[in-house]
Amino acid sequence: MEEFGSTLKSLRLKQGLLLRQVAAATEVDTSMISKFEKGERFPTREQVEKLALLFHLPEKQLLVHAFSDKLIADLSNEPLAQEILEQSIKKLKTKNKA
Repeated sequence: MEEFGSTLKSLRLKQGLLLRQVAAATEVDTSMISKFEKGERFPTREQVEKLALLFHLPEKQLLVHAFSDKLIADLSNEPLAQEILEQSIKKLKTKNKA
């Protein structure tokens, strides 16, 4: 599965956009877009929403893609990653029922 940064770069290139054009549309610095594309940083929810608008994609699709990559980056070297995620899912289900 392609990483969010690679997806973002592919979308940008496919539409013939420069980094500065994507940066202007998302109201962030050009270097930040470059970092998103390289997987060095992850966008906020608001930035992902703006990217979805710019690339005419379902917001949910891009949000799930971006945040799942962020979770992987945060937990990639954690031996308890799977347990942490399983417990988090249980907590979310409990919280959503309330």
